[in-house]
Amino acid sequence: MKPLRAFWLATALVAASLPNLQSRGADTIKDSESAAHGDDSAWYQVVDTYGFPGAKMIQFNLGVLSHYSYLLVSGKEAWVVDPGRDVNAYLEAAQKEGVTITGVWLSHSHADFVAGHIELATRLKIPIYVSEKAAPGYTATLLKEGDRQTVGDAVLEFIETPGHTPDSMCALLYSRQDAKQPLAILSGDTLFIGSVGRPDLLGEGMSAATLASMMFDTWTNKLSKLPDSIMIFPAHGAGSLCGAHLSDEPTSTLGQQRVSNPYLAHKSRGEFIAAVLDGLPEAPQYFQHNAKLNHDGPTLVDWEPKQLPWVEPSPELTDASKHYVVDIRDAAAYSAGHVPNSVAIGLRGRLETWVGIMVPWDAKLVLAGEEKELREALFRLHRVGYRPHLLDLNKWKAAKLPWTSSELIPPQKLYAQMQTAESPQVLDVRLPSEWMGLRIGTVINIPLSDLPQRAGMLDRTLPVVAVCNSAYRSTMAVGILERAGIKRIASLAGGSQAWIDAGLPVFQAKAEGAASSAPQRQIKLAERMSVEQLKWLMQDLPGTFQLVDIRVREQFADFSLPGAENVDLAELLHNPAYLTGAGPLIVVDRDGTLAMMVAGILSQKTERPVKALVGGLSAYWSATAFGAPTPAAAPSGAAQVAVPRAPTAAPAGPQAGAAPSPAPAPAKPKKRSAGC
Repeated sequence: MKPLRAFWLATALVAASLPNLQSRGADTIKDSESAAHGDDSAWYQVVDTYGFPGAKMIQFNLGVLSHYSYLLVSGKEAWVVDPGRDVNAYLEAAQKEGVTITGVWLSHSHADFVAGHIELATRLKIPIYVSEKAAPGYTATLLKEGDRQTVGDAVLEFIETPGHTPDSMCALLYSRQDAKQPLAILSGDTLFIGSVGRPDLLGEGMSAATLASMMFDTWTNKLSKLPDSIMIFPAHGAGSLCGAHLSDEPTSTLGQQRVSNPYLAHKSRGEFIAAVLDGLPEAPQYFQHNAKLNHDGPTLVDWEPKQLPWVEPSPELTDASKHYVVDIRDAAAYSAGHVPNSVAIGLRGRLETWVGIMVPWDAKLVLAGEEKELREALFRLHRVGYRPHLLDLNKWKAAKLPWTSSELIPPQKLYAQMQTAESPQVLDVRLPSEWMGLRIGTVINIPLSDLPQRAGMLDRTLPVVAVCNSAYRSTMAVGILERAGIKRIASLAGGSQAWIDAGLPVFQAKAEGAASSAPQRQIKLAERMSVEQLKWLMQDLPGTFQLVDIRVREQFADFSLPGAENVDLAELLHNPAYLTGAGPLIVVDRDGTLAMMVAGILSQKTERPVKALVGGLSAYWSATAFGAPTPAAAPSGAAQVAVPRAPTAAPAGPQAGAAPSPAPAPAKPKKRSAGC
């Protein structure tokens, strides 16, 4: 690996592990909490359908769990891959396609959701396929390394890929007409877009470092040997707790990941293990229980019960030692009035994950709200194995049982309070990385997941104001603090996003570790590159950058720089593959005007350095000896200056210097919200 490319890859890994410290203007706080909380993210959506010779792959996304699952269709047959527990989306898709589902395959025993393998096998009388190393507690067809199964004209070849778990498997997709050239890989939780599966979910069963070492072997000895053109279809995307720093792109190619996935840049076992173990978020306590359910075979669910599991209103429900009441309404409704000691986990958000994080598996869980929303919440919590009872809040209020409220404090009011000697205790419940990146002042940081155990750090006699990005987590914190015996509690209305929108000052991380109390905006501009700088780079460090020429094809064919690729302007602006790479992206045009504008647009979308050639190729031409392009004497391996050449076809997609060239990128997929 060339030194500069190694530097860029190392930089990408460091950047992936740090909080986003970019501009904090309106709509700029982008995380799994403050993403849109719409209805779509709570239900399976078709991301896209991908065509292959003799087969097609239908990709589903469940945004609130960042879960991808698949229907592989070929001829009149189909298989379901890594399904969720509520399987109607797959059945409806198969009916629409006019195919019969003949099998269901699990890439491993998932921990973050209850899978739908038993549901499908029972309803359709079809076999379940799983690794023999899973030793499942249900009847299944056991797979081992190299086994093949056919689905119509499609062929699946299974590879043992331990690392995330010991029983992890991937499946290579072939066409029956060419059973030697793999087209795609269903990678489960082994290889994600931009990341790899976390190895720390087995607890005492096997050390995380041991599994990370297995993952190193899986990549080095197996997956890295596959062709760059293979499309990757993972089981999770951005927001999933099954890995760190996952991309929000649903697919990629192996070639693209080879040069852009920071974990795959590490060539030594020790560095790879350290990188994979670094910065992992805490695994929710429900993971171990879901993994056991999936291994043993989860029970069937009555998805449309005639009788809902109601509980009668009773003062006993306010006793935090006996019940865990979860209020599923939004922040405003909860703050206006709620059952004492209930915790707000809004339905329009990552209900499944947050219940799994906050509510002990063996707790007597009661959901509070109105019937329509309670039916949805009951349905969705079956996805993660909870079996709650339901409380109608209209009946609670009619019975005149205890009712309490909390303040949603506007940003301006809180700011004024913080300027006084009797400022409240301001509690930021975001992750430390978020808090370090940007905060509204000198405040206390206790992550929400740690708050039940660490609430004793706060003074119960003083008021507390909880803060997060959007008020979703801070409203949850109000109930947790109530359960801890704290009385005067408020939540920042709209979270830190509303604070920023109001123009109030923030503390923001700087490179030297200092903070500024003044409001700041950061405007990302493209970098300017002179002709001399480009010539030096081409001669002394070839293969460490990507050079794209956005002129029309006829002009490119008449005169271009060595190593440049001709890229259509629209393709460059809209193809996400150009936003990643091991080195800087350099844009050239005729006179530098359009290149600077394009580079500026791209700079807003990526952390990758984007540069524009000042003066364009006109300046390059003029700077060449005698005002015309001539071959330059250069040592072997050095770049030549530009020369006229015969017309050639424009390259189909981005490349990354001397690194293996990825296949043409697929059309930009439809993105889905990850919920909260």
